[in-house]
Amino acid sequence: MLDVTTKINIIKSQPTNEIVTEIELSNMLQTNNCPKHYIGLEVSGFLHLGSLILIGIKINDFIKVGIKCNIFLADWHTLINDKIGNLDEISKVSKYYEDAFKIVCPNAKIIIGSDFYDSQDGYWLDLIKVSKHLSLPRAIRAITIMGRSEKEKLDVSKLLYPAMQATDIHDLDIDIAHSGMDQRKIHMAVRDIFPKLSWKTPIAIHHQILPSLKSPKPNNINKMSKSDTNSGIFIHDSDEVIKNKIEKSWCENGNINNNPVLEIMKNIICHEFREVVIERPPKFGGDMTYSDYNGIELDFANGKLHPVDLKLSAIYYLTKIIKPVRNKLKLDVNIINILNNKI
Repeated sequence: MLDVTTKINIIKSQPTNEIVTEIELSNMLQTNNCPKHYIGLEVSGFLHLGSLILIGIKINDFIKVGIKCNIFLADWHTLINDKIGNLDEISKVSKYYEDAFKIVCPNAKIIIGSDFYDSQDGYWLDLIKVSKHLSLPRAIRAITIMGRSEKEKLDVSKLLYPAMQATDIHDLDIDIAHSGMDQRKIHMAVRDIFPKLSWKTPIAIHHQILPSLKSPKPNNINKMSKSDTNSGIFIHDSDEVIKNKIEKSWCENGNINNNPVLEIMKNIICHEFREVVIERPPKFGGDMTYSDYNGIELDFANGKLHPVDLKLSAIYYLTKIIKPVRNKLKLDVNIINILNNKI
C-alpha cells in the first residue's frame, strides 16, 4: 500500500495545476483510503487531446492511489448550454463519451446526469438550498464555467447551471471535486456555500488546460477547443493529420510561455513515457534523451533544442498515445452529423 506522501506526489504530478488545499488532502488520505472523486463533463463536441487524454491521465493517477473515480456526463448541462439541440441527440453523444472514457479509464465509473437525477428524490430541494446561498452576481460571474461571457444575453436556465453543478457534487457525496482550471469558480463557490449548509466540503483539484496550437493572442482565451478543429489534436485525427497539425503549430524558438508543443510534452508525453528521446542527425549533435520534462524546457529555452526537433518528437509520441484509442473508439455517422450540426 502506498504511503500518504507517495499518494500526494502522484496526485500533484502533471497535469495537476493546484490542490485546494494540500493540507486537507493529506489529512483526508490519512483517514480515508478510498475517497470519492468526481469530474463533470458536458458532452458537447468531438473528443480531443485535452478533453479525453489529459483528463484520462489525471483520473488514472487518482485511481492508482485508491481513489474511487466518477465521470459525470452532464447531459442536462449540455442542453442548458445550447451545445446540442435536444436530449435524444445528447444521449447519443453521451454514449460516444462513455465508450471513450471506458477505453482510457476502464476503472472509473461513468454516471449519466439524467439517470442520476431520476434516482435522486431530494435533488431539487438540495438545488433550492444551494441557490438560496448563491447570489445572482456570483451566479452570473460563474457562467464562465460554461465557456460564456458575463456580458452575453442569457436565458434564466443558464443561471441554474452553476447551482446544479454544485448540487451534483453534494448529492454524489463527493470528497474530491476535480476539473480543469476553467471550472475553478464553481468549486470555490462550493467550498464557500457547503459549510453554511453543514454539508461535507470537498477538496478541489484542478488540472492544466492545454493551450491552442495556434499562436496566442492578447486578451483571448487560448485553449484547445472542441469547436475549432485547427486548435488542437482530436482523437479521430489520422497519423498524417496529427503530423500536419503539430508541424504547423505555434512554437516560437526559445519561448517557453504558453507554448502548445511544450505543454503537450509536459502534461501528456512526459507523464506517459519515463524516457523521451528526441532524434537529431549526428551533424546537429545527435539524439537527446530526457528522463523528465524540466530538461526539455531548459534546453529549449537556451536554444539547445530546436522547435523542429521538438515537434518531430511530439508527433512520434502523440501518435503512439492516440492511435490505440482511435482504433478502438467508434465514431459513427450519426454522431458526426449531430456534432457538426450543433447549435
